[in-house]
Amino acid sequence: MERIHQISDALEERRSLTVAARISFLAVRQPDSVSNRDMKYLLCALLLPGLSPAAILPDSIGAYQRGAVSQPTLDNRPLWDECGLKNWESAVYQNGKAKFVATAYQLGDTTGALAAFDWQRPQDATPSTASKLAAETAGSLLLVHGNYLFSFSGYKPTMPELDAVAAALLNVDNTVLPWLPGYLPSEGLVANSQRYVLGPAGLQKFAPGIPPSVAAFHLGAEAQLAVFHNQKGDLPVAIFNYPTPQMAIQKVADFQKLPGALAKRTGPLVAVVLWPPDPDFAERLLAEVRYRAEVTRDEYVLTRRDNIGNLVVNAFVLCGILLVFCLVSGLALGGGRACLRRMRHGREPDAMITLNLQ
Repeated sequence: MERIHQISDALEERRSLTVAARISFLAVRQPDSVSNRDMKYLLCALLLPGLSPAAILPDSIGAYQRGAVSQPTLDNRPLWDECGLKNWESAVYQNGKAKFVATAYQLGDTTGALAAFDWQRPQDATPSTASKLAAETAGSLLLVHGNYLFSFSGYKPTMPELDAVAAALLNVDNTVLPWLPGYLPSEGLVANSQRYVLGPAGLQKFAPGIPPSVAAFHLGAEAQLAVFHNQKGDLPVAIFNYPTPQMAIQKVADFQKLPGALAKRTGPLVAVVLWPPDPDFAERLLAEVRYRAEVTRDEYVLTRRDNIGNLVVNAFVLCGILLVFCLVSGLALGGGRACLRRMRHGREPDAMITLNLQ
């Protein structure tokens, strides 16, 4: 019996030691698990800045320094979404007591930038030479660079300053602008009345008399709107562009069914006038809309890599770097051997062994 009690006590002691060992193991593992969790949080914190949108506005424009950057409230988000808005920001630039506000919008492509430019252009603006698409007032400037729209209020940057802003932009789309605005008649065109429409939201805002179901934007249609003026009143004109002439043939019949509408098809274009105050003037305007087949191609924008002078300069720079590397390597090798010779009291570390055999 005494032997049995000894065995039982030994088993109890072993069980207690096993439980203690497990507890100590868990106590040791717990800090590791906490450390791993902290590392995950740290990794997420490091990755979040890379996932956030890149800044559009530079730190400085000329002598003006940028203040805090913010995202202004959009007045018509559905319309901005039709323009392909990706990112936008605004900041106050200050130089002493002088300051101005700069706002930048990144659109999906140049077509969206054109639509946003027509929409945001002030009614009293005049054309500007700052860009291909640019308009200015006495104290403001609105311009398009690729798929970016910039608005400057309180100061109009100079051309070198605008070039510096454009050089810092990322993912610039340089595709050709739409050719549809070129089909607008010139007779009686009201300045700054042009609107480029990409979807139902734009059509509802600028031409509410045309139902989106008739325009059929789901077929890939785009529209150019403008207002024309004569002695009998203003006359809004809409020109719709469809992917094929066959689609335009089908849609012109739907436009002609609208009350008070005059519609004309030419190629893939459909020109529409609603309730014209002067039918004769409307007919003249529609007669000026004539489709012309054109072939457009994307223009290649030259960069610094296309300059042969930069290639020659870079070749000389590379030769200089190689010469400096060879010089430093030679000095290091010679200096190392000299140090070894000094440490060995003049004996070469790899001296030749000569056997004087007679």
